[in-house]
Amino acid sequence: MRLVPDKGSNTPSQKSLQRSQEQDEARSPLERFRVKPKKPLSVTDLVSPAWCELQYWYTLTRFGRKPQTEAMRQGSKVHKTLEEQVHSFIPVRVESKEDAFGLRMWNTIQGLRTLQEFGFTRELEVWGTVHGQVVNGVIDEISYACPDPELEEGLEQSKVDEHSHQSDPHRTNAVEGCPARETPEIPSMIPTRSTRRVYITDVKTRGVRSLPIGARLRPTRMQLMLYHTILGSLVAGTVDPHIVLERYSLQPHQDLSATLIQEFEGLELSPDEIKHCNHPTVGSERNYTLSILWDMMVAECRRSISDISDIMRAEFRLNTTGDVIGNEIFVFDEKALESYVSDGMAWWKGERAARGVEIEEAYKCRTCTFADECSWRKIKIEEATERHKLRRATRDRSII
Repeated sequence: MRLVPDKGSNTPSQKSLQRSQEQDEARSPLERFRVKPKKPLSVTDLVSPAWCELQYWYTLTRFGRKPQTEAMRQGSKVHKTLEEQVHSFIPVRVESKEDAFGLRMWNTIQGLRTLQEFGFTRELEVWGTVHGQVVNGVIDEISYACPDPELEEGLEQSKVDEHSHQSDPHRTNAVEGCPARETPEIPSMIPTRSTRRVYITDVKTRGVRSLPIGARLRPTRMQLMLYHTILGSLVAGTVDPHIVLERYSLQPHQDLSATLIQEFEGLELSPDEIKHCNHPTVGSERNYTLSILWDMMVAECRRSISDISDIMRAEFRLNTTGDVIGNEIFVFDEKALESYVSDGMAWWKGERAARGVEIEEAYKCRTCTFADECSWRKIKIEEATERHKLRRATRDRSII
């Protein structure tokens, strides 16, 4: 015997389901996938569309996130091995969501202290805002060692030359051919070389022993530049912690549990930390909150990092063995990043539809899970077919 719903039961009709689907499709990707109670945007969210927006759209609508493949699982093992070379793992009991987030912030503080002690750290979690949206990411590696000293020297020299040209009162106006008007001397804004200048590295795993080229590097380049921007805003102290904590529905002034505090080794604040924290009750028993931890994190950023180099590195490793294949060096380009992020956020906010790849990058479709149902691909095939027919018709007429 089978049980069936009574005819009077409130089961959703086909029309109501269709109406619900239409309402979903009318909302922006941001509204559908990255508003409370769902997680905020991640750096991965912002750079994945650099490969193909439409593919990421299909991924979100089908799965909510990219399903883990075997290659991704192998890559995660490589990342875990690299992290374990720097950090040890200790199970910690948490009693609230504030505890859980506080633990994440504490790990960032510890990561920055590792940077100071050993000259590099791995898997450093950061938070910031991009175009008014809270964005979270994990930087694979930060180091005091420059990956390309010759390039850095050249970049610094070009900045010096540019500044000298701009501040020279006797330079000639290139348009009118007359001396430029004298201007007051401006102090140099060029950052001085420091042992606390850091270099950002992103580790990518691959199944082949070759480096990616061209458009295949675009997501990695944008990812590194986003990390550069978010970390820079943390060091500068321009990220509003209340905006970040509110996005996660957290109470900034709620005491963390005594159990968690006992697990934090060396949680006592130094005089310098107290100065940066600016909390009159710091030091009293159990008076540790997310707001205080955030101030500690920013203070640790400032102690660990004087400035962030524009030179960024992508390190490629085999996903099976972890062996290094090679490196690619990028230079931070603020204009290129802003152009990319502005265009990408227009899609996230529903101001335009998702785009597929250009015809020159159609090779990406060969490995795409959604190739058979991709509307963009079908349109491009139809356009190519139509162009071929027109060329053939033109050729036939010319023969006649």
